[in-house]
Amino acid sequence: MLAVSVMLVTGCGAAPPAERAAATAPAQPPVAAEPVTTMPTKGPEPVKPTGNAINVHKVRWTNATPVAKGRQIKLTWWSGVAPCTVLDRVKVKETAKQVTITLYEGTSPKAKNVSCIMIAIEKTTTVKLKKALGNRKLVDGSR
Repeated sequence: MLAVSVMLVTGCGAAPPAERAAATAPAQPPVAAEPVTTMPTKGPEPVKPTGNAINVHKVRWTNATPVAKGRQIKLTWWSGVAPCTVLDRVKVKETAKQVTITLYEGTSPKAKNVSCIMIAIEKTTTVKLKKALGNRKLVDGSR
């Protein structure tokens, strides 16, 4: 009886070698059907100058695109979150050979007692020129 019990215990539940190898093999990771994104993919945030910022400083723009038949320039740049970082003003200096555009940012007076998160967002604003850009060179006044 003891021999029969030992044979039943060792024989029961023992899988063939191939099945044991498959059971102990690491599982394959699932394949994602679509890429995973963590941030929404919307365009730059449109902003207008506030004119009342404090601690104002020049900011480099990353792109300038003529629009409205060259009578306006659409600027984009990386910035912080409002009210901690706002566009104070835009200075435009036009000559016969070039157009110099300078962005000025600062902190809104409304930012008192506000926690400012440190993330970058892309912003955009459009400035009007006195005459169409034409062949004139665009220059970033913050450089």
